[in-house]
Amino acid sequence: MFDRVWKKFRRGQLHDSLRDLIPAVTARLLGRKNGESELHEGDFWAVRDLSFEVLPGQTLGIIGPNGSGKSTSLKLLTRILAPTRGYAEVRGRPGALIEVSAGFHGDLTGRENVFLQGAIMGMPAADIRRKFDEIVEFSGIQDAIDTPVKRYSSGMNARLGFSIAAHLEPDVLIIDEVLAVGDLSFQERAFGRIRELARSGIPVAMVSHQLDRVAELCTDAILLTSGQVVARGSPADVITAYVQRHDALRVVANTGIVHLESLRTDGDGSVQSGEHCTVHISGTISAVLTDNVEPLLIRVRSLRSGNVIYSTSSRRLGLHIDKPGPFTVRIDLQANLPHGGYMLEAAAQDTRTQRDIAAGGSLMLRVNEPGKFSGGVQMNAKMRLDS
Repeated sequence: MFDRVWKKFRRGQLHDSLRDLIPAVTARLLGRKNGESELHEGDFWAVRDLSFEVLPGQTLGIIGPNGSGKSTSLKLLTRILAPTRGYAEVRGRPGALIEVSAGFHGDLTGRENVFLQGAIMGMPAADIRRKFDEIVEFSGIQDAIDTPVKRYSSGMNARLGFSIAAHLEPDVLIIDEVLAVGDLSFQERAFGRIRELARSGIPVAMVSHQLDRVAELCTDAILLTSGQVVARGSPADVITAYVQRHDALRVVANTGIVHLESLRTDGDGSVQSGEHCTVHISGTISAVLTDNVEPLLIRVRSLRSGNVIYSTSSRRLGLHIDKPGPFTVRIDLQANLPHGGYMLEAAAQDTRTQRDIAAGGSLMLRVNEPGKFSGGVQMNAKMRLDS
């Protein structure tokens, strides 16, 4: 639980003269705590007035751009850091998947580090022995378990560290961007293990830039910007708010000629892989468009990678909406996509510079896997038996 938590850091040197030191110490002794007036030269707030609670059975996703205070929040929860103001508490034994290999001793073997790390995390020696084989098997480094970890690759270190932390059986699980450890096959195992723990009913707080994982795992989400909560609610709503903020930033030259007003899909934003979905976009054109203005571009962005995996436009599809006035367009898309989360984005673009001149919002599309294929592309395969 967080109750109005603030955390202050200082840039650069603490004090370079007695003249600076005396007022700083005096202010601390007097307990001056007046919001922004509490900041001294070089100070900044990493977390500002942050409150949230995660109950049993809930999984809270914390998302936001780099430097928004996500990892700081989790370090405050795990008491790696102390709040400047406010109250942070974890009830029960926390399992923290944060910098999973940070506590390894390079000269000790993997086997010895399992016991060392487990002891640091509060596991009784009997529990470590009972879980040892399971931890090592999960990590996939059985052949190197009696080798000093200083000879491990960074991926091997991360895999062993994750395996130890993920088998702690905590009362509360705290996860900081560890879903990308190791190779692709280990990432899938790691995600499956975290999903098991999250669905076991324990409270979970997690930070991840893999928005599709947040959408799949979490029951609630918050969006942080500059240490403050700017959106709170369901994962779909908060992820959409995050991407819409990105939309606003990606418009580099808003000409005002095209205004995109609404973007929606039929249904609940969920579709089976290979099936069709319908997108409706409304907007207004305020002047006759020149040849270099594309009034309507639609993109499909993977929430896992953040990359645009498909885009098309009105002109490419032979639709001319160049005249001034309002318009509404219906687009049919076949979701030839693997299971996961995607964002649909609408924009207008200057085709000479390939830069957006208007953004039309975003919405999340969830693609459900019917089990007919795996991988990254749907090839619409058909099979028959030749007699």
